[in-house]
Amino acid sequence: MDRRSFIKKAGVAGVGGAASAVLAAPALAQSNPKINWRLASSFPKSLDTIYGGAEVLSRYVSEATDGNFQIQVFAAGEIVPGLQAADAASAGTVEAAHTVSYYYWGKDPVWALGAAVPFALNARGMNAWQYHGGGIDLFNEFLATQGLVGYPGGNTGVQMGGWFRKEIKTVDDLKGLKMRIGGFAGKVVEKLGVVPQQIAGGDIYPALEKGTIDAAEWTTPYDDEKLGFVKVAPYYYYPGFWEGGPTVHALFNKAAFEGLPKAYQSLLRTACQATDADMLQKYDWLNPPAIKRLVAAGAKLSPFSQEILSACFDAANEVYAEMEASNPTFKKIWDSIKAFRGEYYLNLQIAEYNYDTFMMLQQRANKL
Repeated sequence: MDRRSFIKKAGVAGVGGAASAVLAAPALAQSNPKINWRLASSFPKSLDTIYGGAEVLSRYVSEATDGNFQIQVFAAGEIVPGLQAADAASAGTVEAAHTVSYYYWGKDPVWALGAAVPFALNARGMNAWQYHGGGIDLFNEFLATQGLVGYPGGNTGVQMGGWFRKEIKTVDDLKGLKMRIGGFAGKVVEKLGVVPQQIAGGDIYPALEKGTIDAAEWTTPYDDEKLGFVKVAPYYYYPGFWEGGPTVHALFNKAAFEGLPKAYQSLLRTACQATDADMLQKYDWLNPPAIKRLVAAGAKLSPFSQEILSACFDAANEVYAEMEASNPTFKKIWDSIKAFRGEYYLNLQIAEYNYDTFMMLQQRANKL
């Protein structure tokens, strides 16, 4: 081939390549359109782990679409109060919410099952049930009746039992206690004489300080430290039996979600799962030094007595029996969780429990 012929053919090929790129651009733009959503969080910005989950989700989506799909995150109170985030997404005021679904259990107790209920599953168990036991689909059947689509978007791990202004040693000590306690758990401890209060995170400290409430649970040592509860209610109990593995949900307006390109829908599901894992990992990293700092600051760390735990377990089963008898959707989802719970804790006590117990003993002996 002579030089002139080669240049001519190469030029044609170059033009063809450029033409292909020009033709491909509109198709790419159509499949990756520019979309701007707003997300209402139930949490204040000061809680960088749990509020930060929405920011992590937003970043993942933006990065994966070269900035074409933007989700602007608004803290609790910036658009709607924290406990109305799901309502705003359902109504279309915003396209998305980042919240804990048990906040809305008063409208229907089924809401609580998507997040956490007393004596159910820990974080790993909850994720196993949701991702592989059909939990996501079961909860979405319910959410569809609320105009929503939801996916797990975070987990704190098992939470602490809360901060108390006085010592709690027996079931009798719970009687008449005014306690800020989230979601469905309030109905359980109410059977033991506790007076449950629904208060958003930012309002808990002043209520404790003024004595408007006697106790409050929030989340984990890292978040509890940020809110300063140790200064006004030094008795710090564990575990938070009502939240063994609470799922934080990303809830999307159903019409808005279904109006997205399929690729964006898939991306949201994937980004939610990544956010779900990221939040739990952050808490596992941040909680150990936080608990040390809290004890140094005066927290009186104690476990709930077995008497209290057993009484609460029995009370929870009474509540579940009542719900199962009156709410078919609750029964359907709770039956699914219960069936897995028995198998999960059977397996967990074999290798996992024994390994962790041995390592904990080494830690107590200062060998780690």
